[in-house]
Amino acid sequence: MLIKEYRIPLPLTVQEYQIGQLFTVTETSKNETGGGEGVEVLANEPFINKPIFGNQPSSGQYTYKIYHLKEKVPALIKLMAPRGALQLHEESWNAYPFCKTIVTNPSFKERLRRYSVIICVFGQISTRLVNFPLNRFSVIFESFHLPDKGTTENALNLPPEILAQREVVLIDVANDDILPGDYRPEYDPTKFHSVRTGRGPYFGDWINQQTPMMTCYKYLSVEFKWFGLQTRVEGHIHRIAQRLFTLFHRQLLCTIDQWIGLSLNDIRLLEAAAKEELNKQRQHDGIRGMSQIE
Repeated sequence: MLIKEYRIPLPLTVQEYQIGQLFTVTETSKNETGGGEGVEVLANEPFINKPIFGNQPSSGQYTYKIYHLKEKVPALIKLMAPRGALQLHEESWNAYPFCKTIVTNPSFKERLRRYSVIICVFGQISTRLVNFPLNRFSVIFESFHLPDKGTTENALNLPPEILAQREVVLIDVANDDILPGDYRPEYDPTKFHSVRTGRGPYFGDWINQQTPMMTCYKYLSVEFKWFGLQTRVEGHIHRIAQRLFTLFHRQLLCTIDQWIGLSLNDIRLLEAAAKEELNKQRQHDGIRGMSQIE
C-alpha cells in the first residue's frame, strides 16, 4: 500500500471552494467523456447520519459513478486486465468540509484467479500464485478543507501508524511543472486575472502573499494486490492523482468568474443536466480529455 497526503493551497475561502469544486467536477467530467469512455453517473442524492469521519454521524451528498477507461491506462495493464476490468466504480460521501471517496474495480475480484495462471506460464512464476487472495484493488480518498496555507500537520486526524507511512506532497498550482500536452493558457494561474473578484495573476511566493487562503488536504491510499505489478501500478496511480489534482485546481481557480456567486441549488441543477449530457457524449462523441502516462 502506498500512502500520500496532498496539500493544495488556493486563494479562496473554504465556502467559495465548495461551490468551485462541485462546478469544476461537472465541467471536467464532460471534458473527459466521449467515444465509449468517461463518466457514468448512477446516483447523486442526499445521505444522512453516516459515520464517514471518525465515529461522528454526518450528512451530505452521495454520488456513485463508473469511470469507463480504455485509452487512459498503461499498455501493460490493458494487456493483463480481464475484460471489463477497465472500469472504476467510485462512491463518494461529501459532508463538506470533509469528503470521503472509495474507488474499486469489481472485475479484478472475480476474474484475477484465471489470469494468475497466465502469469505463471509466461512469467515462469510458481503455480502457487493461482491461490492468490482475491482482495484486488482499492483507492481511498479522504479530503478536508481548512482556512490555512497548508501548515496543519495532521488535518485528517490520521493515526500514528498511518502518519509513519505518509508522504506529504505540496501542490503549487501556479509554479509546479505540468506536461506540455496538458497546458491550456486559459487555465494558467500566472496569467489569469478575475474580472469579478479582481484576483490574480499568481506567481512567485503567491501562497504567502494572498488573502484569502485555504488548503485542500487530501489523504490518498492506493492498494493493488497483483504479484509483479503492485509497485508499478500503485506508483502510476499516484502520478495520475497528482497530475489530476494539479490540472483540476488550475481549472477551478481560473474559472472563478463562471461559478462565483452560484448557490448549492444552482449546482444541483447543473449536475442533473450534466448527467444526461454525459450519457450522450459517452455513447456518441469521440474520445477526449487527458491522455494516459505510460
